Amino acid sequence: MINYLAKRLAIGLLTIWGVVTAVFVVIRLAPGDQATVALGPGAKAEEIEALRQSLGLDESVFVQYFAYLGDAATLDFGQSYRYGRPAMDAVLERFPATVELAVAATVIAVVVGLVLGIIAGHRPGSLIDRAVSTFTLALQALPPFWVGIMLILVLALQAQLLPSAGGGSFAQLVLPATTLSIPFTALVARMTRSGVAETMTEAFVQTARSKGLSETQVLSGHVLKNSLIPVVTVVGLQVGTLLGGAVVIETVFAWPGLGSLLVSAVGNRDYAVVQGATFLIAICVIVLNLAADLVNAKLDPRIRLEASR
Repeated sequence: MINYLAKRLAIGLLTIWGVVTAVFVVIRLAPGDQATVALGPGAKAEEIEALRQSLGLDESVFVQYFAYLGDAATLDFGQSYRYGRPAMDAVLERFPATVELAVAATVIAVVVGLVLGIIAGHRPGSLIDRAVSTFTLALQALPPFWVGIMLILVLALQAQLLPSAGGGSFAQLVLPATTLSIPFTALVARMTRSGVAETMTEAFVQTARSKGLSETQVLSGHVLKNSLIPVVTVVGLQVGTLLGGAVVIETVFAWPGLGSLLVSAVGNRDYAVVQGATFLIAICVIVLNLAADLVNAKLDPRIRLEASR
């Protein structure tokens, strides 16, 4: 298991290096100059050059890159010219709101997805199975930003049941969390349905029934444990994806999280904030993937055996 963890950590470090390098390259290939955007079109040439020097933009790309890697190793991404403070401070200030949104969306997706998947997979081929499969397929096809706009129009503007924007209260969390959870719910439901339907045909399930166990006991004690391994993997991957996917949803609902901060930083060429936010999201994705692997190893002894080799 120690060797397995060491390999996973090494892969994680390589992934982080690839992510931060890609971000460094992409934001510098984008049109526009950070100093010009910061000072505005009316700024004088000497003012722009002075700001470029203070930001280190007058150095060669290679010098900037290696200085950036050294700073990233210490979580120092420099000053945000827009906020006038360390970029990581601005990122960490917004991060809890994004975590709150992602956790709420995950809870909705896992609870609803598991229920729908169990109902459908328990009776494969039945009318309810076909109905759930069609419904979840439709959910996956819906663009989240469009769903968010529709929910705002119906529930916020017309019915006036929930606020349409902002953050800080449970009522303001409902719409963005629901919108963010919709494709995730569909995926969990479909994975659970496939796992349950396949496990229901196994011999040990028939043995459990022959012992006089109720369907509830069979499902909870035998079927679910053997069906959840792919679901756990998907949840681990998708929670990390939610942190990145929250960018669009936070913009639609004006949620004060990391996503809206990232969109603003990209538009204003605030390189330090973009790099800090991307680095933090990459770390979260890697940690969540590792956690999902460890949970899978706990659920399936075969994975533990493979990891110990």
